[in-house]
Amino acid sequence: MAEKKNILTYAGLKQYEDELQNLKVYRRKEVAQKIKEAREQGDLSENAEYDAAKDEQRDIELRIEELEKLLKNAEVVVEDEIDLEKINVGCKVKVFEIDEDEEMEFRIVGSTEANSLQNKISNESPVGRALLGRKVGDIVDVETQVGVIQYKILEIQRVS
Repeated sequence: MAEKKNILTYAGLKQYEDELQNLKVYRRKEVAQKIKEAREQGDLSENAEYDAAKDEQRDIELRIEELEKLLKNAEVVVEDEIDLEKINVGCKVKVFEIDEDEEMEFRIVGSTEANSLQNKISNESPVGRALLGRKVGDIVDVETQVGVIQYKILEIQRVS
């Protein structure tokens, strides 16, 4: 079975590449130094610093593995080539939530980049799925846990 492609914007790709570089170049060395210093303290059987450093090392290696796998299967959305006639991954979308009488703005991103605190919604989320392929002026019904939410699409932009 083929692995799922991780859809990323260029900014998301850069963020994950930078994190991987930091982990491999700096954090590995930091933890190796902590382990060395803890070993020099003698008996490892009751050495909390040694145990903590080994746990940190394991976490770093797991994250490196996770990032390498994510990047290996990455498919980058080229924002300059996005068709602004309809909503795609990589777009910034301004919508009007009809029931709440409120304008909102979302960035449609791949699931690995989603972050509701930054208004980055996944293309796989209920809202993201409902918006994909829609055009300015469309009214979209989104089935959520709290019921149906209606959005009117006001604007589609490239992320600047």
